[in-house]
Amino acid sequence: MTEEKTLSGKVVLVTGASRGIGYAAAREAARRGAHVIVVARTVGGLEELDDEIQALGSTTTLVPLDLADGDAIDRLGAAIFERWGMLDGLVGNAGQLGTLSPLAHVTPKEFDKVFSLNVTANYRLVRSTDLLLRQSSAGRAVFVSSSSAHTAKPYWGPYAASKAALEALVKSYSGEIEQTSVRANVFYPGPVRTAMRARAMPGEDPDTLPLPADIAGQLIDMIEPGFTRNASRFDVREGVWSEL
Repeated sequence: MTEEKTLSGKVVLVTGASRGIGYAAAREAARRGAHVIVVARTVGGLEELDDEIQALGSTTTLVPLDLADGDAIDRLGAAIFERWGMLDGLVGNAGQLGTLSPLAHVTPKEFDKVFSLNVTANYRLVRSTDLLLRQSSAGRAVFVSSSSAHTAKPYWGPYAASKAALEALVKSYSGEIEQTSVRANVFYPGPVRTAMRARAMPGEDPDTLPLPADIAGQLIDMIEPGFTRNASRFDVREGVWSEL
């Protein structure tokens, strides 16, 4: 893990930042010197993160926002443009597991909630930040996905389908930006000690899992200016890269 301020002067947006992987990723970006725009619904978690980042000598902009509100995402993009005129890094981390259930038993409302956060919100983020990323000398976007996109295990239908859809969006977008300085990729954190993991695997011993902070460095490496891969996927558990 780099100890240098490699993101000094950079502006980075992290969603789902009030806990878990988003919290650790925002903290890591700040540790590397970035000003971090942190987005989540939970104000208390954002305030705690702000205290930690200030202790590191970096700064944040706290954005309590429900990512299901697409118009609010548009306003966030406009506010970033007005203040900085560009965005150097986007970490699309916020996600929802939904109910693990036979597909025929999933309610339309629950299905829509999963897709709203895991897919539509990330599309809206790209729509609102694409120009901002292009204004950076090295705009980087990384989206947190899951191997569920490919394993599609029984009872995981909405979550698996949403992550597959997210990866399809990122692949398409990465082709659109191939001739620019922007890069877009996907990150698989693997099993990590988070609240979502605990809901998905209630019988699992959390002490056997890595902490979010243990994998945050590898995630933030993907928004470094020197990171040049595009349309790629990194799987932390396997330690391998693959093409989208």
